Amino acid sequence: MTTGTPSAQGVSFSDLGLSPKLLGVLSSLKFTIPTPIQLKAIPIAAAGKDVIGIAQTGTGKTLAFALPLLQQASLTKKQGLIIVPTRELAAQVAEQFNAIGKSFGLRQALLIGGGAMYHQIEQIKKRPHVIIGTPGRIIDHLEGKRLNLSSVGILVLDEADRMLDMGFAPQIKQILKHVPKQRQTMLFSATMPSEIVKIAQEHMKMPVRVEVARAGTIAERVNQELFIIERNDKLRLLDKLLNEYYGTVLVFSRTKYGAKKICRSVRHMGHSVAEIHSNLSLPQRRRSLEGFKSGKFRVLIATDIAARGIDVTDIEVVINFDLPDSPDDYVHRVGRTGRAGKTGHAITFITPDQRSKIRMIERLVRQQLRISPLPELPAARAMPAHVPTSSGYQHRNRRVFRRPTRQQPRYAHKSSGRGARIHS
Repeated sequence: MTTGTPSAQGVSFSDLGLSPKLLGVLSSLKFTIPTPIQLKAIPIAAAGKDVIGIAQTGTGKTLAFALPLLQQASLTKKQGLIIVPTRELAAQVAEQFNAIGKSFGLRQALLIGGGAMYHQIEQIKKRPHVIIGTPGRIIDHLEGKRLNLSSVGILVLDEADRMLDMGFAPQIKQILKHVPKQRQTMLFSATMPSEIVKIAQEHMKMPVRVEVARAGTIAERVNQELFIIERNDKLRLLDKLLNEYYGTVLVFSRTKYGAKKICRSVRHMGHSVAEIHSNLSLPQRRRSLEGFKSGKFRVLIATDIAARGIDVTDIEVVINFDLPDSPDDYVHRVGRTGRAGKTGHAITFITPDQRSKIRMIERLVRQQLRISPLPELPAARAMPAHVPTSSGYQHRNRRVFRRPTRQQPRYAHKSSGRGARIHS
């Protein structure tokens, strides 16, 4: 494995070995200066070489593999296959490919759990140039004999460490059995655990490793602070903070049930709010995310399903209502703010018995996190008998969905498909 380290300054996309047509599209989209990962990865990948890209979230990794993939696909007339861990990331990647490739007549298939199978089959029948999907749903189509990957010439594994964390290693190995060995492979990851090294050794040809940030790196413009608070007072502190900050706020809950409860409380506080977690259907999750991006919802309550791959550049504050299960997830949550060179703020609530977990995070990020004095908290709000609990899909005076009875499941929808194996 070799390492590529170009470090030229003042470089534009025209210096990275891209075709004039791609450069024209980038110019029309106002992309002028490549990010560090794009600067390092694109020239190597555009030359047809295997690449391992190590970079934190929000660094422009999608464009770093999208541009070389489109260029190589046009030269080799081979399909591109992009495997990602979550539906949301798959949709985001598809959106970026569509923006770049529509002037080329690009056809793509988006294969994700929770999406309509009929539409996915129709996309496959049109022989797409690019296939984007989650591991479980790709396997569903392979096992149903609806998908043939023998024409794939460029393979991308995006957020590879996240896929391994989610237990997708067996599915990835199964998919790779259907992909020709003579191909170009690009692997992008925020960290480089031993499992990633093993994949590189077994499935890549002399990959060039490019790295732009060490694991645990948090953008310099992100101001981090902690509040030590009793569990029962967390909602009061959240109430206080939501009235102090006026921009968009992303609040992380550790569980789906917690996200639903926090969303209900925040709506009662008078804020426009949505929730996103795996107990919502795919259309509901899309409406939550799109509403948050557009400003329809100022606050988004999320589980770690949104910690990576969600491209929202103007989040003013990230609030960790609950600590994540691992220090790595703290880094990815905080990476949702302070993107694209902007200033961001990350606030974490910890209970007195969680100090040891904070020390683990501090070791990872290589800095001591500031503990702020607890402000005067507002009085606890009494919840009314009925507050709409969905993410903007019910009206205050008219229920759209019936309240579940004992014979009905607790949630109106449970996503199907192997591509949606997310438990929090």
